[in-house]
Formats: sequence, structure tokens, C-alpha cells
Amino acid sequence: MDKIIKTILAEWKGKNIPAAIPRETNLRDYLNMKINKIIVLNGFRRVGKTYVLYDIISEILKTSFREEVIYINFEDERIPLKTEFLSNLLPTINEIFDKKVKYLFLDELHNIPNWSKWLRRLHDNEDIRIFVSGSSSRMSEEEIPTELRGRFLEVKIFPLSFKEFLRFKRLNFDFKILDYSEKEKPLMLRALREFIVYGGMPEIVLIEENKKFELAQSYYSTVIKRDVAERYKVKNEEVLKTLLKLLLDSTEYSISKSYNNLKSIGYGVSKSTLQKYISYIENSYFVFSLPIFSYKIKDRMQYHKKIYFIDNVFINSISTKFSDNFGRLYENLVAVELKRRKKECYYWRNTEKEEIDFVIKNERKIEQLIQVCYDLSDLDAKKREIRALLKASKELKCKNLLVINQNYSGEENLEWFGIRRRVKFIPLWKWLLRV
Repeated sequence: MDKIIKTILAEWKGKNIPAAIPRETNLRDYLNMKINKIIVLNGFRRVGKTYVLYDIISEILKTSFREEVIYINFEDERIPLKTEFLSNLLPTINEIFDKKVKYLFLDELHNIPNWSKWLRRLHDNEDIRIFVSGSSSRMSEEEIPTELRGRFLEVKIFPLSFKEFLRFKRLNFDFKILDYSEKEKPLMLRALREFIVYGGMPEIVLIEENKKFELAQSYYSTVIKRDVAERYKVKNEEVLKTLLKLLLDSTEYSISKSYNNLKSIGYGVSKSTLQKYISYIENSYFVFSLPIFSYKIKDRMQYHKKIYFIDNVFINSISTKFSDNFGRLYENLVAVELKRRKKECYYWRNTEKEEIDFVIKNERKIEQLIQVCYDLSDLDAKKREIRALLKASKELKCKNLLVINQNYSGEENLEWFGIRRRVKFIPLWKWLLRV
């Protein structure tokens, strides 16, 4: 065990830190906090958590000795999945390095048994700044083990935002202006189209176009195999794969609907098992869902949930239904961005099945209603979207109304059967670039 630790530490001492393109997530503010907290980076695999760590490590090494900063990736196949590895780690570091370790960076630590108890002991007894990353909701604020309560701060890492995407593509726009020249705007719109189709997974953004979908499909296979099937010991992997395909080809789901769809194609699986499978998929951060807006918990439980995916590239590379549906792709982008902005979101639907894509709630108040409508030139579609928006505005007592669309920016005073409201319209690219 000690030999493996020494080998990994020796490799780390001689390792060149890969250059990282700066992200909007800035860990520098956490370095000198008066109260020492464990910083937990969480998110879907391959969204760039490791490079966010590399970025802050490079910053620290400008003023610190290499022996004071330790990074370990627990997905290294040489590391045994045993608690003893963790128990021996700090004593071995102290044995072979002259300097006392001040910063510890632990990538995918949750793979090791009893990691949380060891982390608590380390935090409580050592003066070390600890940064941990993970691609499982077991390390999230909602599910963090009891022993770490009050000892950590969660930082969620998402695929690239549109701002970050533009920087990765080396397109240097002034984000404070948002009124670009005749030369700049076509570049912006071409970049937006690429972002809509291929998404914001960092490696996929940087790889050549003819390899993007292939790489996305390899991520998808890894999610099924490692983050769901192996992690949760799923017995029927075929049902899991089929369920994922059904979700990718859907805009909403319920357990009953999924059960009936699987039954119709010959898969016999219980509703309780389906519920577990969906929770496993959500725990991997591959998908997330929004409930219907209602003040009644019973309604939120029994109605269908809207389903969204962590990145558009998975819809385009795997779904057989939505790859050319820009309305669906626009809506998915908006859902991910709202989640990135930490908004509490729901959808709204009335008895006539008229719908609002996003109801934004702030504590007990409805803050904003958002419709996503790709093509406003379709007058029937525009009327339908506005009618639902005005009805929801009256029912939910919210006058902050927004329509995110392809290219129209402005405000209109609109009326429907005595309901009169001022509605704002904004193109998707402008909304994405505003904070």
C-alpha cells in the first residue's frame, strides 16, 4: 500500500500541470477563508472539474513549494478501493516530503469506502485546505454524509456556459456591449449554432467536428456502465439502456408512462425498480427534472415531470427524435443555464394543457415566467405561447414575462380576453450572455 502511495506522490512531484483555460468558476476566493471548509466540486463527468482544480493549483504553486500541494486522482487504476489507502496517505506524505502539506486536492474521492469519515477526521485534526471533486450526487449538498454536515461548501461545475464556450473558441467579444457590428454578429450566431448542436463539454468543444458525436457517445456509454450500472449494481442493464433512450426521446416522463412504454416493447420491470433507475440516472448528473408548479405537494408528485439533459450534445448524438428540433434544443439550453444560475424552477400547465416552460420561484414569490419559442415568425405558435403566458401571469400573479426566441428583441403590450401585460422578448444568445 505504502509503495503505491510513494509511486503516485513521486509522479505528482515531477508532473507538469496542464494549462487550463480559465472558467467562470473561481476557487481563489476559497483559499483564504477565515473558516476552513472542505470545498467539494460536483458535477457530471468530463465537465472540467479536474482542470478547475489544475487552474487553482497553478495559482497556488506561484507562491508555494510543490511538496506543500498534493493532487491525487482516485480513478487511477493502481489505487486499491480500500479505506487503508486513505489511512496511510497523510503519514506517507509526511514521511517522504520535507515540507508540511498545506493543500490537498482529491479527485473522485467517493470511489473509496468510508471516504467521508476519513475526510472528517482529516479536516478536524489537520490544518490543511482540502478540495474534493466528484461526479456523484453522493457528494452533493442534498446527500452529503452526516459526518460532513457543516464542514463543506459545494461548488457545482457545469458544461461550458456560452461565455466560456466563446472563450474556448478564442472568440473575443465584449460581453458588456451585446450590440455587435455587422461583421461580429454573424460570427456570434455561427458560434451559437455550434453551441446549440455540439454543446459545452470542454473536450468536445475543442476536438475536430467529425469526432464530436463519437466522443459524446463514448461519454454516454461510460455513464451507463460506470456511473449507473456498476456503481449501483444494476442487474438488468438492457432495461437501463432502453429507459435512457426513452428519456432522450421524451420531453417529460412519469413512472407509469415509462412502465407502460417498457412493457409494450417486452420489458417486464416493476415501477419501484424504474423509480430507482431514474434516481440513479439523475444522481450521475446526466439528467435533471422539473416538477409542475403547484402549492400542493400531491400535485407535484402525481403530474409528469419535464426532463432535461446536462448538455445538448447528448440529445443530438443519441436521440432519434429531437436532433433537428431547435425548439427542444433551445429549451434544454435554457433549462441548464437556469440551473447554473441556481434558479428554483418549475413548469406550469392548466386544464386546457396550455403550458409555461419555466416558472422561476424565489422563496414564496413567483419571480418570472419564461417561454422559449424558437420561431416567432409562426404567428399561430406565437399566439399560443403568448396566450399561455398571459393566463399564467394572471393565475400566478406575476408580471415579469419573458419570451426567449431566435432573433427578436423588444417589448410589447399584449392582451388576451381582458388580461393585459407587457412582455419582453430577447434572442437566446443575448439572454445567455447576460448575468
